[in-house]
Amino acid sequence: MGERCGWAGPERIYQDYHDTEWGVPEYDSRALWEKLILDGFQAGLSWITILKKRENFREVFQGFEPNIIAEWGEEEVQRLLGNAGIIRHRGKIEATIGNARAWQEIEAREGFSHFMWRYVNFEPLQNRWETLAEVPAQTALSQQVSKDLKKQGFRFCGPTIVYAWMQACGLINDHLVNCPCHDRVAGLVRPFP
Repeated sequence: MGERCGWAGPERIYQDYHDTEWGVPEYDSRALWEKLILDGFQAGLSWITILKKRENFREVFQGFEPNIIAEWGEEEVQRLLGNAGIIRHRGKIEATIGNARAWQEIEAREGFSHFMWRYVNFEPLQNRWETLAEVPAQTALSQQVSKDLKKQGFRFCGPTIVYAWMQACGLINDHLVNCPCHDRVAGLVRPFP
């Protein structure tokens, strides 16, 4: 049995996230959207910062319910800018509101989960990296997904953010092969709901 992926670091919150969430296939449209939004907030910061504030984010963003957030305007932006429990970045907050509206359109048309999972033919890609140095920051696939999301009206979804999101949501299994989670996550593959 190998060691967990080195990026998880020494903090328990990071290790728990690695061991129980990261790479596990996520099929729920709302949960996929939440994770994409949080990855957007992470831009320029470390993921541990987002993890430590995640419950605050969930509280002030109404459980990341896009149908609620899509109705927000300047009053809610100002309220959020005054909340020290989250990342107070006007552009990211405004993008979240716009992204909720874009999510609604995709969800109504075909389902956000279906829209995203079709990029991997509805089955997680199984990588076999041996070292963190081998794992790319982005790929041609994440560049295409990013481009397509932007066409749909999404913001803060560049190819690096999208690749991190695809890893986190299990569209791609990027646990290192010597990590105990690699085979466990690979074993979670099931038919798309």
